Amino acid sequence: MINKPELLAPAGDLERLKIALKYGADAVYIGGPALSLRANAINFTMDEIKEATTYAHSMNKKVYVTVNIVLHNDELDGLTNYLKELEKNRVDAIIVSDPVVIKEALTNTNLDVHLSTQASTLNIETAKFWKEQGVTRIVLGRECTKEEIKDIIDNVDIEIETFIHGAMCAGYSGRCVMSNFLTNRDANRGGCSQICRWDFDLFDENQKEIKGDKPFTFCSKDLSLLKYIPEMIDMGITSFKIEGRMRSLYYVATIVSIYRKVIDEYCNNKDTYTYNKEYERCLTNCANRDSIPQFFNGIYDSTCSYYNGREEVSNQDFLGIILDYDENTNMAIVEQRNYFKKGDIVEIFGPNHDIITYKINNIYDEDGNIIDVVRHPRQIVKFNICEKLEKDDMIRVKKVDKTINM
Repeated sequence: MINKPELLAPAGDLERLKIALKYGADAVYIGGPALSLRANAINFTMDEIKEATTYAHSMNKKVYVTVNIVLHNDELDGLTNYLKELEKNRVDAIIVSDPVVIKEALTNTNLDVHLSTQASTLNIETAKFWKEQGVTRIVLGRECTKEEIKDIIDNVDIEIETFIHGAMCAGYSGRCVMSNFLTNRDANRGGCSQICRWDFDLFDENQKEIKGDKPFTFCSKDLSLLKYIPEMIDMGITSFKIEGRMRSLYYVATIVSIYRKVIDEYCNNKDTYTYNKEYERCLTNCANRDSIPQFFNGIYDSTCSYYNGREEVSNQDFLGIILDYDENTNMAIVEQRNYFKKGDIVEIFGPNHDIITYKINNIYDEDGNIIDVVRHPRQIVKFNICEKLEKDDMIRVKKVDKTINM
């Protein structure tokens, strides 16, 4: 029997946390009210953390809280009390980068401590060092190759977590001061303004401007290791992590559900497993940047970044979420999220059934009136569909195939 790795999903709020767990995540990571590395996220209050852990534990799943900010002197006061409060609310682990947080957690609480990717662990000796400090899991730097990951697993007896999908950083896992320098927003304290995605004027050593067809950037393409999940399972990785606490409900549901399928299909039937290109299409259609394996295959060239500009069109594929389904009338009740109309061909997906392709016929408003277009934000509408749907199933645009450059 193959040891099935944990699938770890991001959750920016309680709604996304519940969706991530429902769509197949084994655990979620969230930001608390302090010391979290996503200053622009909503983050969780202590009461919400309590609700989150209660909900997750009722499903035999876990909640990890990020305490991965780089602390300054004025943030040391109250640190121990904050960690004790997290322990009181039964979080399963904290994710940490600053050594003082590790020390305080291990000295004054019984919290499990996971070392954040912000620590940029890339080699065996560093992994051994952090194990000696008492951490129970290391989230490796995203710059590790597959050979380096395997060497660390083979030589250090500690849980290893790796990123499998999401945005990358132009610096070493956030160790960048460009945002501080140009906007006075600290990337290592949750305020990154993503300078690497700006357009720049480019000059040679003689200060002569270099003109190209498109503006110069050094923005990294996204990471996707979908195709390599079987290989990574065989390597013995403990946890597969998806990036994206700022991402949408639809994005979280899509990414989690696809990786859940791949992990289960391989672990449950290794000998007959085949890679499903349809899953790849689903992943690429919910994103707005190209996805590649990044450092996993030891490739560090210009194909990993957008040096000559890019387009990041706002994704409007997410059309609606199912609020309820009446089996007696075959009527679905839908909350709209983007414009759709009668005659559109859509896909409906959820955690408990295969993708359903459906042509929207008659649409009814809440009063039962027939309408042709659904254009108002979060408008509640109904339509008939014979296939049984479930609450929190999602409706999206049906698109043509795109591929991940693997």
